[in-house]
Amino acid sequence: MTTTDPQIVLGTMDFGTRVDPDRAFAILDAFVAGGGVWLDTANCYSFWTDPSGVGGASERVIGAWLRADPGGREALRIATKVRQNPLVPHSWPKSAEGLSARAVHAGVEESLGRLGVDHIDLLWAHAEDRTVPLEETVGAFGELVAKGVALRIGAANHAAWRVERARSLAREQRVEPWTALQLRHSLLQPRPLTPLPEAGHRMLAAEDLDLARSEGLAVWSYSSLLWGSYVRAHKPLPHIYDHPGTAQVLAVLDDIAAELSATRNQVVLAWLMRQGIDPIVGASRVEQIEEALAARRVRLNDDHMARFDEAR
Repeated sequence: MTTTDPQIVLGTMDFGTRVDPDRAFAILDAFVAGGGVWLDTANCYSFWTDPSGVGGASERVIGAWLRADPGGREALRIATKVRQNPLVPHSWPKSAEGLSARAVHAGVEESLGRLGVDHIDLLWAHAEDRTVPLEETVGAFGELVAKGVALRIGAANHAAWRVERARSLAREQRVEPWTALQLRHSLLQPRPLTPLPEAGHRMLAAEDLDLARSEGLAVWSYSSLLWGSYVRAHKPLPHIYDHPGTAQVLAVLDDIAAELSATRNQVVLAWLMRQGIDPIVGASRVEQIEEALAARRVRLNDDHMARFDEAR
């Protein structure tokens, strides 16, 4: 895994849909004021809640915020994704753009237009597309790096073997390889072998961390706080987390949170960062991102980590 200190990444999936532009602007302002650096978005956010039936709302809001504060671009790094945006409104996954060279180049060009920027700091392949030769996808991403359109590239929701195969192909083609992984991960884990109800999600596995650590890859986690379920009594955990280990981990979480005078969310984020993982945190209110950024000051020691391991 990379040696840089892990950071809180602001997830902007709901900007322009569930989170209106004014609130999004306030959250972005608070994130920058608190020393935040990375924004995570995607060209498909959020087609499932947008009346238009296609993505782009999140990138448009970020672009509008950057235009309102031109200096903001210097303070931030922007990550976006291609692969899942529907080409036909309300027709997903049937019309998802995919990862052909043509789709990758077209998707990035449209993202640059919505964001109003000339490059993407980190471009993700949002999910696998096995209808397209991996060589073609690798070449397209490599070409974007060569042109300076993407500074770094990574793979979200990909099997570890596919990532390593892509990296091998990049070496053969003499283009930039994927150097980052993005997968779903949090302190609580679903029941083993239970399918995830969320289409397209892929859980972080031991082999992913093994690959990242051996190859020096960055790891980002999404759904890091399980949609607020750690702290909202009215928002129960999804049923796939209904197993004895959940209660055991939550008991340890409460004990450690009390010892450190921290919130549950802050301890979960600190647990991820202690492992070198950059957690993505979505926010619909300013105080949520302020709480998340404060997790950088929460220090978990080896004993804390061992207690979580024993509970899991």
